[in-house]
Amino acid sequence: MMLRFAPKILWLCSTPEIVERSLCGEALTLADAAPLRDDVSTDEITPLPILTHWDDQLGRHPYTGFAAGGRTPIGIDAVRANGIEVVIAGKRYGKGSSREHSPAAEKFAGVRLVIAESFERIYRQNADNIGLFTSTDFGLVDRIRAGEAIAVDELVAGRDALAAAILKAGGLLRFGQQFMREVREAEGTGPDRPRTLFEKIVARHALATELTEAHPAPGDGAFVRADWRFIHEYYTGMAAHMLHSTFGRPLALHDPQSIVVFEDHTSYVSESPTHVRAGLVPNVLAMCEAQRRFAADYGLRSHRTLTEDEARADDGRNVAGISHAMMAEHYALPGQVVVGTDSHTPHSGALGCVAFGVGTTDMANAFMTGAVRLTVPQSLRIVLDGRVPAGVTAKDIVLHLLALPRIRAGGGVGRVFEFTGDAIAQLATDERATLTNMTAELGGFTGIVAPDEETVRFLRERRGIDFVLQPWMRSDADAVYAETIHVDCARVPPMVARPGDPGNGLPLADIGEPVRIDIAYGGSCTAGKREDFDHYHAVLRWAADHGLRVAPHVSLYLQFGTTAVRDHCAQRGYLDAFEKVGARLLQPSCGACGNCGPGSSIDEKQVTVSAINRNFPGRGGPGQVWLASPPTVAASAIAGELMSFDELRRRHASSLP
Repeated sequence: MMLRFAPKILWLCSTPEIVERSLCGEALTLADAAPLRDDVSTDEITPLPILTHWDDQLGRHPYTGFAAGGRTPIGIDAVRANGIEVVIAGKRYGKGSSREHSPAAEKFAGVRLVIAESFERIYRQNADNIGLFTSTDFGLVDRIRAGEAIAVDELVAGRDALAAAILKAGGLLRFGQQFMREVREAEGTGPDRPRTLFEKIVARHALATELTEAHPAPGDGAFVRADWRFIHEYYTGMAAHMLHSTFGRPLALHDPQSIVVFEDHTSYVSESPTHVRAGLVPNVLAMCEAQRRFAADYGLRSHRTLTEDEARADDGRNVAGISHAMMAEHYALPGQVVVGTDSHTPHSGALGCVAFGVGTTDMANAFMTGAVRLTVPQSLRIVLDGRVPAGVTAKDIVLHLLALPRIRAGGGVGRVFEFTGDAIAQLATDERATLTNMTAELGGFTGIVAPDEETVRFLRERRGIDFVLQPWMRSDADAVYAETIHVDCARVPPMVARPGDPGNGLPLADIGEPVRIDIAYGGSCTAGKREDFDHYHAVLRWAADHGLRVAPHVSLYLQFGTTAVRDHCAQRGYLDAFEKVGARLLQPSCGACGNCGPGSSIDEKQVTVSAINRNFPGRGGPGQVWLASPPTVAASAIAGELMSFDELRRRHASSLP
């Protein structure tokens, strides 16, 4: 089969004028367009407000958040109106969210091929699933411009056999109709050789189909049985529309008791400037209602949002929170496979399970078959040595990892991050979850920590489960890793990441000139857990006891990740200190992390220090977002500028009683 593409090519590069010239059809070379933009995120391809669409309307909006030279040069309808079928970018294209809306918007706009130096795993898999071709072959450019037809085999060259078959079938749902009528459990637990914990869990969940191996090796395309599948409101309407249009009504969902539905992004949408100004609040409410109907129609367990009014009247029965944090608190267990429609699904890897994010089509297919697609990745062994210094958190460790040249160059893309070492033994499960959660930012497939006595303690104290560790639940001594990275945690200082990318990390002490802040935000799945609130409280209790309050020009928001975290804070007496310093407390939700609630900036001149996991352009509002740890966020709110807790205490030592 041969494909011919329109010769107009959109170059996503660092110079906005070049982007505009290519958009208008000017024939440019790679030399003309250099340097290409690396790290083009899904937030830039489809900014969050656009996610209220899940149909052809998406085709009006691709790249409307794309930033170059301080501008957003691609407007609404520009791609479709200019007949663009081929788009070219640099390294790590499609970073960030698992939103399938991004490749869907491209495809609805007429894009048929994206060429980049490298792709993020979830983006590329989502593109495969809807039949959008992706390639790293820049040699195609001149051939396309010359009008040459390209063989489909060339477009899928270098891909695993399953990815190639899905693309040739026109997408995952069509592939499933052809090749997944018989899906069966693989026999046995895999080959008798040294294996990582990840490989052991995958082997125990492997499924055999017509085109996949029963016991896949790294690099193979495969399907696994998921113990848990979860979805949230930005994806459910799209998945339901997809399934009903393909299979009709009613659907015969596979094992509906293992599907969990969350409403976790939209609690405060009426306070989101982005949504209010664009008139999108009714769209969001309709999106939530579509999810509620789907959950009710198929009897799915559901956790609905908790509004401020509901919180005041809450009798403890409404268990709510951010989906992936809730999975660790209520569902995931060591040795299981957990999949969700969120890039931060690896959160549950802190319990010793394989947890990874997927897009809408993957989840729709999983709803029907119980099977979840993956390309089996290689593993990185991250050895955290030494003793973690006082005042340093897992967030500082992961910001340090993100700043390593090897990781910034894409060395973690698509890999499993297995965290081990002396320092891991010192970290409680909440802190381990920060590491596994942010493998999304590291570019990884997932993160995992082998379960140990700390895991047993967490399950017993948080969930009342007396879990018994099994001998197989660890990596074998001779397991093969693609690479081992050592981090001396004793030498990791309080860290921050400059605005624009989580990889822009540097020690807080190295900033130089003071950075005045306007907003401080503590919350999100990464930093809304119990231990994170222990850190916020340690700083703010000290401040309250010394008569200090949040700086007059700063707004401090603290948002609980789950109702259990909120209840923990109330039981520990934390709320007194939070209120005395002037923090606003918010009910569980993704909130400002997804630019959908209080804590988002409303002006490009505003500066935020935030404990969230990513600070891509437009994430958290139009202003500049610095990433930091929970204690640094709290200390900075009191100081009015970026500052560690130690420095805050030193500065006030002479003036305080």
